[in-house]
Amino acid sequence: MPMDTFRLNKPSGTSSLQRVRATTVTLVVACQGLQALTFGGIALFLPLIREDLHMTFSQAGMLSAASTLTYALGQIPAGFLSDRYGSKRLFFIGALGTMAMMLSFAFIHAYWAVILNQLVAGAFRALLFAPGITLVTSWFPPERRATAMGFYTIGSFAGNIVLSVVAPVLMLHYGWRFPFVVFAGAGMVISLMHLIFSRENPAAPPKKGVSMRDALNLFKYKFMWVCAAIQFVRLGVVGSFNFWLPSYLVADRGMSIQAAGWVVGMCAVITVTSNTMGGYVSDRLKNPPLVIGFSLAVLACTSTMMVLVDSIPLLLLIVAINSIFVQFYFGPLFLVPVEVLGQRIAGTATGFSNLFANLGSLAFAYALGVVKDHSGTFTWGFVSISVTCLVGIVFTVFLAGMRTRALEGQDPSVKKAL
Repeated sequence: MPMDTFRLNKPSGTSSLQRVRATTVTLVVACQGLQALTFGGIALFLPLIREDLHMTFSQAGMLSAASTLTYALGQIPAGFLSDRYGSKRLFFIGALGTMAMMLSFAFIHAYWAVILNQLVAGAFRALLFAPGITLVTSWFPPERRATAMGFYTIGSFAGNIVLSVVAPVLMLHYGWRFPFVVFAGAGMVISLMHLIFSRENPAAPPKKGVSMRDALNLFKYKFMWVCAAIQFVRLGVVGSFNFWLPSYLVADRGMSIQAAGWVVGMCAVITVTSNTMGGYVSDRLKNPPLVIGFSLAVLACTSTMMVLVDSIPLLLLIVAINSIFVQFYFGPLFLVPVEVLGQRIAGTATGFSNLFANLGSLAFAYALGVVKDHSGTFTWGFVSISVTCLVGIVFTVFLAGMRTRALEGQDPSVKKAL
């Protein structure tokens, strides 16, 4: 991979600013990693949490749905505020609030209180995504934006790697609650470091009076609705895979939580590389829809094969392939609205896309829990995911044509957004 893939902008040429630039990106990615440690811990320890709080699989699905609901509803407001007022402070509020909620999660013993905790945590997590991705990508050159969007998610997957290695050990010695105390405490410290040391990029384009009308106009564009449909599928698949994989391995395949943790760690190692590579491939090909469609085709196959094979080694191979492509098209899909609408409302457009992505995650995560309760297996849930991926491919074909017409100026309705 060429060395300039990760080359950052050089706004003023001073060594001091270069250090601030590196520090900002590092701290944002680190906050993302610690957020993933805490939130991912719920999925990893879900079998123990369900037993401790006497939850059914459907109620466990509600645990994911509660956080995802408020997280989804906060996406457009978070993106709008980021475009209007800057990203740094919003990201800090989101990071600190998320860690505080996950710290309190460790001391809750009632199901209703867990749901309330996750509703509030989701609202704080909403302030992490659009502001964070906007802050990081502002330090990368325009021709590397898809790569930058993939780079931003390195923290999340690195966090899952640490989670899979460290959390089961802590759980064995101190119970499932203690890891939340450790990870949330560390996250609060890193959040404060972000507030003190991170900076907005002074070379980034100045804010130009982004208004609520700009945000509402996004709902008028057909290509944004097509992006939203694909995002619904994307995070529905990701959410189902991340949230239910440990439970599937333990409940349906008889693995221990420790073994499931190692599998989750393997997935994170694979995904952290493939996510950035997907953005790089998209930037090189200059064809995001191709990367999106191919990824969905692979996921359509692996989602069904995962529950049909009997061999554990073959299952692990399929899970590994699934991990390569589950987020391979993350950067390309988020790039398309920015390509068409421009950088001025990048945060709002990103929030719009992530709103529908998380509605997909909410629906899929809850539905798989219901399917498991009624059928006694995850099989039909994962087969349904394959069908949804095929629908996503159809929408990708539409998106390719819309993107081409918009970039060539053949769609006059889109010009109003520029």
